[in-house]
Amino acid sequence: MPGLLRGVARTAVISGTATAVSNRVSRRQAGRWAQQAEEAPAAAPPQQAYSAPPPPPPPPAAASMETKIAQLKELGQLKEQGVLTEAEFEAQKRRLLEY
Repeated sequence: MPGLLRGVARTAVISGTATAVSNRVSRRQAGRWAQQAEEAPAAAPPQQAYSAPPPPPPPPAAASMETKIAQLKELGQLKEQGVLTEAEFEAQKRRLLEY
C-alpha cells in the first residue's frame, strides 16, 4: 500500500503543479491581450468619417420663353396627330410651364 499512496501523492503533486502553471499562463496571456487591446485603438489609423451625401443636382435652368413656346407647339402638333392623349398633353404642358 505505501507504493500506491506514493503514486497517488505524486499524481496529485504533478496535477496541482500543472494546474497552477496553466492558470498562470492563462492570466499572463489575458494580460497581454488586454494590453494589446488598449494599444490597438491608439495605434490604428483614424477611420474616415462618412461625409454627407452630395446635394441633389440643381433644377434645370429656366428655359427661355421662345423655347417653351416651341415645345408647346410641338406638344400641340403631337396631340393633333393623335400621338398624345388629352391627359398626356396637359401633364406635359404643366411640366413645361413649371420651369
